[in-house]
Amino acid sequence: SADLTGSNNTFVKGTPIFDAPTYEGRYVNWGIREFGMAAAMNGMALHGGIIPYGGTFMVFSDYSRPAIRLGALMGVRAIHVLTHDSIGLGEDGPTHQPVEHLAALRAIPNLLVFRPADTVEAMECWQAALEHKAAPSAMALSRQKTPAVRTVASDENLSARGAYELRAAKGEARVTLFGTGTELALALAAADALEAEGTPTRVVSVPCFELFFQQDAKYQASVIGRGTVRVAVEAAIQQGWERFIGEDGGFVGMTGFGASAPAEVLYEKFGITTAAVVAAVKARL
Repeated sequence: SADLTGSNNTFVKGTPIFDAPTYEGRYVNWGIREFGMAAAMNGMALHGGIIPYGGTFMVFSDYSRPAIRLGALMGVRAIHVLTHDSIGLGEDGPTHQPVEHLAALRAIPNLLVFRPADTVEAMECWQAALEHKAAPSAMALSRQKTPAVRTVASDENLSARGAYELRAAKGEARVTLFGTGTELALALAAADALEAEGTPTRVVSVPCFELFFQQDAKYQASVIGRGTVRVAVEAAIQQGWERFIGEDGGFVGMTGFGASAPAEVLYEKFGITTAAVVAAVKARL
């Protein structure tokens, strides 16, 4: 980890530290050297015999980006654990709160960008990252706690398909809500509210854009739900979501930088709420 082991939670108990005088350990304390860490990970992956992973705050992917891009270009299996993935990190303020970083990382060809919503999705995304031998991965993980959206793992790794229907509508769907990470819970709550008012609403989880757009056209169409009102919610900028929501779809997220305050205050301030998702739907019904 780049000086953030205690925050990234990347250290596995019982793992020896790589340090003088023996250098027998396999966990490296990099200090504040994100680029050096990411570049060395590429080298280790190219050497073979090891699957390197490294952790830092997501906003600091700006520093490691050239090495992440080079790893994608070379097609190496390195896993970048990028925690504190939104304004939800709170009081560190806008300098540490990523808003454009998901879009920026998703723009890099051959980089798998995962944003799991809970423990089950996180395990599925980790498995997918390990199994893709010719591409690096970026794991966008939250600081704040989030409720489980799936309590039982399925026989199939659903996250490996990039997006999937998490909850079907009660009846013929009129609305499709998309979400990732900590905001998927908001989409589910909004669906509950809309269903209670008699509007059949389905919810789609989108843990990985890149893997979804590798699926066949029939599967993509079944998930996207064309013909329904489509609204996405993510605590980041909208760029990239157009392929899901279309020209007339709604987006609930960020349009500028964050601020310094507790996560729950910031989500309310910037209008990333269940009520905002419901309002975006009703404006299009």
